[in-house]
Amino acid sequence: MSDTVETTETDAWVPDEDAGVEDEPKPQELPFGPDFVRGVHTELYRILGAPGSETELQGVAGGEWNLVTQGRASEENVLKAYASVSGFPVLDEDDAGSLDAFPEVTFDYLSNWVAVPISWNEKTTTVAVAQPYSLGLLAYQWRAMFGRDVVFTLARRTFVERLLGTLYDTSFTEEEEFNWQGDNSEQALRDMAREAPIVRLVNDMFNRAVEMESSDIHVEPGEDQLAIRYRIDGVLHTVQTHPISHYPAIASRVKLLGGLNIAEHRLPQDGRIDLRIGTMEMDVRVSTVPTMHGESIVLRLLQKELSHFDFENLGLGADMRGMFEKLVKMPHGMILVVGPTGSGKTTTLYCVMRMLNSDTRKIITIEDPVEYQLPGLTQIQVRSQIGLSFASGLRSIVRQDPDVILVGEIRDRETAEIAIHAALTGHLVLSTLHTNDAAGAISRLLEMGVESFLISSALLCVLSQRLIRKICDECSGTGMQSAGAGERKCRNCGGTGYKGRVGIFELLNLSDDLRRAINDRRDSTEIAAIGRRHGMRTLREDGEEKVKRGVTTPAEIARVCQLDAVIE
Repeated sequence: MSDTVETTETDAWVPDEDAGVEDEPKPQELPFGPDFVRGVHTELYRILGAPGSETELQGVAGGEWNLVTQGRASEENVLKAYASVSGFPVLDEDDAGSLDAFPEVTFDYLSNWVAVPISWNEKTTTVAVAQPYSLGLLAYQWRAMFGRDVVFTLARRTFVERLLGTLYDTSFTEEEEFNWQGDNSEQALRDMAREAPIVRLVNDMFNRAVEMESSDIHVEPGEDQLAIRYRIDGVLHTVQTHPISHYPAIASRVKLLGGLNIAEHRLPQDGRIDLRIGTMEMDVRVSTVPTMHGESIVLRLLQKELSHFDFENLGLGADMRGMFEKLVKMPHGMILVVGPTGSGKTTTLYCVMRMLNSDTRKIITIEDPVEYQLPGLTQIQVRSQIGLSFASGLRSIVRQDPDVILVGEIRDRETAEIAIHAALTGHLVLSTLHTNDAAGAISRLLEMGVESFLISSALLCVLSQRLIRKICDECSGTGMQSAGAGERKCRNCGGTGYKGRVGIFELLNLSDDLRRAINDRRDSTEIAAIGRRHGMRTLREDGEEKVKRGVTTPAEIARVCQLDAVIE
């Protein structure tokens, strides 16, 4: 649906009056106006599966980017809506691999429009834009400044912004060959970290990570080269390699941004960076560890304003979700969410917090780190350097008259016992453990030294989870899309065949038989067998159900789940 009206003076395609009519390219229809904006919002909410909710954006042009910032929509969703309503083509990013800067146009001007010239000749310029608003004005200005008509194409905002930084940001132009080999003194490293080529290189690293929807950046020095890898949908991909001589400068820049000691190379360090990339405010957690060839640096990217935590998006089946929601609404007891690092435990707990959050409840969390800030919650950051640990913080929390307590992770016996006692004295306590399955959580607590009768009395359930990659909607998992007479790599998934992730779960609901088994200190295998007799579905079985529904592939389930024998 392309909403076009007769153009006004500022929104018009302005031809050169002296040019011959037969030489004029056929102008694009340039959509604008309130009807067009409403059309974009209507189409976007249709894509998101929530038709009729577009009034939330109140017809404000660009309001759809708030949904991206909140994690409720992706750039691809917005781009599809723009293309569908405007009729503009979408740029094939593979065809824009090596571009030159358009002469006599400034970085500030293009950044204001979030636009970048892709190709041009004597008469026309093809310009990629991140949003299709007020393009009549841009076409008019371009014609007035450069004497060329404009053909518009759509592109992802992060892609456009990265090209702008690379091609047009003159503050990062290398005027002479940069000396990557420098003095290793602290002052020399600080000076090197502020050099324009280093700033540009590290900025490009962050921009690419956001553009590719990466959750982590790994900077890994080797003997001969430096590898920069991005974790995308849970899988690491080597995206960039540099000579090892670049490593000291890049490491110094990251340390400077993260507030770390630049001169310290022997001990692990942790820090954080507040970063703005396009419309997104990012909280970057920095971790360095000394290795044989230098410090391994891992940067975890968290969206500050991410606020869309909904059980609908987790992947819980209807039966399991109903049972879990019933348990988290209990007035007291302990609920554990278990799984390895990066399995989505925090997201699940925040979905629970969002559901329980109300004016009638006092909810206090203690986390390390506080990944997302939710209004209505009292959130505490662990600071071990000053003695504020999970255990000491939890002791103080129970004196704050809370209804619900979230403990980021149970790491030791002291924290476990305080949490269990809180659960036994009228509080609902939620926490996480690092175990392979739901039954393993009980064995882990017993190994910590927690008394079995305390576990059986306080524990309501254990939810174990993993994240699996979903089949790409655009290419149906092939990694390829049709392009004219041939095929090309799928733009949506980058050729992997997967896009986005969803959870697989197993829920161990404590029955009387299970409580007796815990009191008898039975091992995790026997506890799992009892759970299955009472209807527990394993991670693999939940994954196989998602394979039948076409959500993922058998290969992905085999990759994520352990190949354990099914317990009868």
